Amino acid sequence: NISVTVNTILEWAGNFTDITLTAISAQADTPDANETQTIYTNCDFEIDADQTTTAQLSSATDTLVTKYKLADDGDGSTNTGATAGAETASGIATWTDYNSFLSTALAVTHVDTDGAVVITLEVQASNPAGEVADAGSYSATQTLTASWTSD
Repeated sequence: NISVTVNTILEWAGNFTDITLTAISAQADTPDANETQTIYTNCDFEIDADQTTTAQLSSATDTLVTKYKLADDGDGSTNTGATAGAETASGIATWTDYNSFLSTALAVTHVDTDGAVVITLEVQASNPAGEVADAGSYSATQTLTASWTSD
């Protein structure tokens, strides 16, 4: 006889690659870019985000309007992912300011035999309305947290 136990697993495959946006060269420019990362899972979980100023693009002297979107490659029914209702509730498909991004966590449903979901994080930068930000380099750190909800 051979036996093994598989414990509940919720594991990011790695960190997102750094996201580099194209330069802002005009008041109305709104560059955006994205990166993907895989979450290995055999349980239901939710994803939330950092909503502090750490997630806002800033320089030593100024800030940019910073918005985020999220996507997943599943549907929560035939493969692991968020259902349409969960996506709507969390607002992931709409550009959302950093300080309210995923204020309702995204619920992800595990589907048996599909132990991975690909998450796409997208970020957009823009000047404040009616003005331009100071010249220079801007950076932010967005932290997504996946938390177990059920087996």
